[in-house]
Amino acid sequence: MSELEAQYQRRFAGSARLYGRAVHLFPSGLTHDARYFAPFPIYAERASGAYKWDVDGHRLIDYWMGHGALLLGHGHPAVVEAVQAQLARGTHLGASHPLEVKWAELVQRLMPAAERIRFTNSGTEATHLAMRLARAFTGRPRILKFEGHFHGWHDYAAASGQPSPGIAREVAEATIVVPPNDPDALARVLESRQDIAAVIIEPGGGIWGEVPTTEAFVHAVRDLTQRHGVLLIFDEVVTGFRMAPGGAQEYYGIRPDLVCLGKILCGGLPGGAVAGRADIMDLLAFRDDPARDAREKVAHLGTFNANPLSAAAGIATLQEVATGRPTAIAAERADTLVRRLNEVLARKGVKGFVYGLSSWFHIHLGAEGRQDAEGRWWPVRPAPPGEDLLAHGLVQSLRRAMLLEGVDLMRNGGFLSTAHGEQEIEATVQALDAALDRLAHEGRLPRR
Repeated sequence: MSELEAQYQRRFAGSARLYGRAVHLFPSGLTHDARYFAPFPIYAERASGAYKWDVDGHRLIDYWMGHGALLLGHGHPAVVEAVQAQLARGTHLGASHPLEVKWAELVQRLMPAAERIRFTNSGTEATHLAMRLARAFTGRPRILKFEGHFHGWHDYAAASGQPSPGIAREVAEATIVVPPNDPDALARVLESRQDIAAVIIEPGGGIWGEVPTTEAFVHAVRDLTQRHGVLLIFDEVVTGFRMAPGGAQEYYGIRPDLVCLGKILCGGLPGGAVAGRADIMDLLAFRDDPARDAREKVAHLGTFNANPLSAAAGIATLQEVATGRPTAIAAERADTLVRRLNEVLARKGVKGFVYGLSSWFHIHLGAEGRQDAEGRWWPVRPAPPGEDLLAHGLVQSLRRAMLLEGVDLMRNGGFLSTAHGEQEIEATVQALDAALDRLAHEGRLPRR
C-alpha cells in the first residue's frame, strides 16, 4: 500500500466503514458506476453552495455538482423554497398539474428547437425515447452515434460496435459507431446507407467533453444529416442550459431535430425530457382513432414523468438560467480556474494540461496537448476517453491526493457552479499544487 493510499484510508475512516457494509448490499458496494473509487469511495452527508461534507465531517470543495446537474450550486435558496412548498402540496399527484405547463413553457422559451416537449424520468430515458421517435418518424431502423459519446445506459446507447455483455446482437447491429471529429467518415457512412434514422451527438464532446467536439464538426454533422434526410439528435443532458441558456444549439447556432435534456433541467432532482420538431413529437399524440393510435402512435409512459417536485426545482432553476447570469458566471470562473491550474502545471514542470468548455474542466496529466490561437489547451488527438490518463494510472491517484487537500474532483475534473467563487478557485489551485507534490513524492508525477 502506498503512503498516499494509507493517508487516504486514515483520513476517511468513516467512509471506509460504510463501504465495508455496502459491499454486502450492492455489487462492488456501489449504486453508480462513476462512483467507483479505490480503495473505497467517500460518503457524503450534506452539501451547501460549492461544498459538501463527508461522514467524518471534512468539508470538500465539490466539483461533481450532482454529476453536472447543479448549475446554481447545492441548496440554492430559490430551489429549496420551491421544493419545500411543493412537498407540502404533494409529491406525486397522479394527474396533470400546473407546474408541468410552466416548466415546459420555460424550456420552450429558452430553446428554439423545443416546439413540443415530453418529460421523462432521466436523461437515459430521454435518449431512448428520442431514438424511438426517430425510427418511427423515418421508418428506418438504425441510429448512428460517435465513438466515446455517452447517451445513457440503455441498450441502443450502450452499443459500441463491439460485443457488449447483456446487449443482444440484433440491437448492437442496429447501432452504427463512427469516429468523432471526422466528417469524411460520417459522410461515407451516410452516403453508403439508406437505413439510418438519426445521428445522435454530445455537442460538447464525448463523456462531458473529455474528447472535445470541434465547432466545425458539429456544423458538418448538421449539414450532412440535412443533405441525406437523416434526423439530428442533440444529447444536451450535459450541455443543456450550461453551454448557453439555450444550450449547445444556441452556443453553436444550430437547430437540431430532437433534443434530449436532463440534469440542470430538473434543478438537481430526477428527470429528463425530449423536445423537438412538432411533426416528430406529435407521434406521441393521440388522434382519437384507435386503429391509427394502435398502429402509428409511439407509446410512452412513466410513473414519475413531470413529477411535481422535479418540476418545482426545474422551474426555480430555469427562471435563474433565463436571466443569462448563471451560465455566464460559471463559464467565466471555469476559464479562470483552467488558466490558474495550467500555470501550476507549467511552474512545476509537469507533463499535462487542463482544458474544458463552458463551465466544466479536465486535468489531463501525462498527456500531450496543443494550444489554440487563444492559448487554450486541447488534446492532440481525439483519443478514446481516458486513454492517456489510464495509461499513466493517474486518475485515481490525482483524485485521492486532491481529496486529502480538501477538493473532490469528478474523476479528473468536474463542473463549476455560480457558488464557486474566488475563494474556492484559489483553494483549488493550492490543492493541486500540494497534490502534485504528493504524487511526486511517490514517483507518480510525469515530467515534461
